[in-house]
Amino acid sequence: MELCIFTEPQEGASYDDQLSQASATERLGFDGWFRSDHFLAMDAVDPLPGPTDAWTTLAGLARDTRRIRLGTLVSSATFRHPSILAIQVAQVDAMSGGRVELGLGTGWFAEEHEALGIPFPPKRFDLLEEQLEIVTGLWSTPVGEHYDFTGEHYTLEHAPALPKPVQQQVPVIIGGAGPRRTPALAARFATEFNIGFRSEDVVAETFDGVRRACERIGRDLASLRRSVALPTVVATNDADYLRRLAAIGANADTFAEVNIAGTPEAAVEKLLRLRELGADRVYLQLVDLRDLDHLELIAAEVLPHVR
Repeated sequence: MELCIFTEPQEGASYDDQLSQASATERLGFDGWFRSDHFLAMDAVDPLPGPTDAWTTLAGLARDTRRIRLGTLVSSATFRHPSILAIQVAQVDAMSGGRVELGLGTGWFAEEHEALGIPFPPKRFDLLEEQLEIVTGLWSTPVGEHYDFTGEHYTLEHAPALPKPVQQQVPVIIGGAGPRRTPALAARFATEFNIGFRSEDVVAETFDGVRRACERIGRDLASLRRSVALPTVVATNDADYLRRLAAIGANADTFAEVNIAGTPEAAVEKLLRLRELGADRVYLQLVDLRDLDHLELIAAEVLPHVR
């Protein structure tokens, strides 16, 4: 099982804050560092210094790290034109030496779109499907050939389909708990299906839906990584546990019901159960980027037991 760190910089984090966490992530032996793609804080937190753009951040980290995988969990299809997104991701992939992964979803945070004046259509799955077709189509078009696309939302005519990513296939992450369209899109386009913030029963049910979606189109399920993202708070004593919960505004009475919570031993048990359900990778959501001691503890007391 792979363990990646996943964070939410829109809650108040500079590039330097993100670099410090990503550098520690790499130094301590985790497999990757992923960030949300949002521009508006979701909680009553101090928003300073203000939002950072996900792909600008990842471009910087591509040069400031050497080993870990880097990506979004997930970018919103409403934020960027797919042909521009394909160029951005390919460029960051080159800057990282082939370590980038693209998470792409429909977007959900209506208030964020209203605040920034970004259109937020009520139906977005068709938009996402066209973006997936265009991004993967541009990357897979042979050098020297051109790419054309005509859809309801986008039209590309004689696109040069450059630059190409360093990786022969940039991993594409699609996720969510939707019972029909999300698994179908993952089976068609994704290298990884992700579900976040759900109970183990829902994870198992959703993974089963992805399996059925792969069977319907004749795809080998083994070719599709399955992953889970969960908020994570680990501590060796009650005082540190409660302090870490308070730092992210979490409810001490309910946090452990679904999430990775408690002692290192409890965290290991949870991760092993997720592996039994079929998870190949788990994203540990650590919202408090500045608590690097938290990372140190997980690396020392949890990571060795799930490898």
